[in-house]
Amino acid sequence: MSTPNRRDESEALIRRYYQAFNAQDVRAMLACLADDVVHDVNQAGRRKGKALFGAFLEHMNRCYREELSDITVLSSADGSRAAAEFVVHGTYLSTDEGLPPAKGQKYMLAAGAFFEIAGGRIARVSTHYNLKDWTAQVVG
Repeated sequence: MSTPNRRDESEALIRRYYQAFNAQDVRAMLACLADDVVHDVNQAGRRKGKALFGAFLEHMNRCYREELSDITVLSSADGSRAAAEFVVHGTYLSTDEGLPPAKGQKYMLAAGAFFEIAGGRIARVSTHYNLKDWTAQVVG
């Protein structure tokens, strides 16, 4: 039996992160992150540290119920970088500031994320999706 390499370890870390996401398990998601994690929020700026990331997750769980499917994870040979592509299946639960009113609208969109991995933890996560597509779905 071969020993896991850094690529395998990074891909397993990203899969754990998304399993916790699908379970809305904030504690398990935070356990995947470095203390000084950098979070690039889609079209919304940068946050630093686990505390701000945790507050973001709590906010997201309050406003949205989402589950990811068709998750594909890729990583660099040395395991220091990774990417994931997936489909978001969601329900808009509570109006988010600056966005259209929430009325339980369903949506589905393609999304992805880029990661930096350091010390066996996620040091940076940058999430990307098409906000115009999401808006059209919840307004339409």
